[in-house]
Amino acid sequence: MPADEKWKANMEKVAYMKAFPGLLRTWDELIGKTVDAVLPLKSKTGSAALICRDGSFVVVPLLSAEPYELGEALQTGREYLEPKHPEAYAGYDRLLKKDQEAQRTARLENILGAIQNNVEQIPELKDRLAQLVKEWK
Repeated sequence: MPADEKWKANMEKVAYMKAFPGLLRTWDELIGKTVDAVLPLKSKTGSAALICRDGSFVVVPLLSAEPYELGEALQTGREYLEPKHPEAYAGYDRLLKKDQEAQRTARLENILGAIQNNVEQIPELKDRLAQLVKEWK
């Protein structure tokens, strides 16, 4: 059947591509290599092939990391990046502290708002809060 032959031919091609000499499969394999070219791929916007001097290569997605990924990358790579970008890390640390303080304040306001919004419907809430305050002293 022509459809079966097409499927088999495609599977054979894909297996060959996945075993192509120089294809890197982990990020660790890229350590120490020199990237000679970054070639955009037309098939998927933002993807590219990184071609290394030694003939190895890797296909990478668009550089559009989520904020949580960027934050983790900045923390994980700090020992390597901070010596080269000390002012940027000082600014990042300032904004990180500002964000953490804003989050703390927002949580406090949410808790106080929840208490105020529920104190009439739950009369024992006042007594329970008073007990908690005494326990914490």
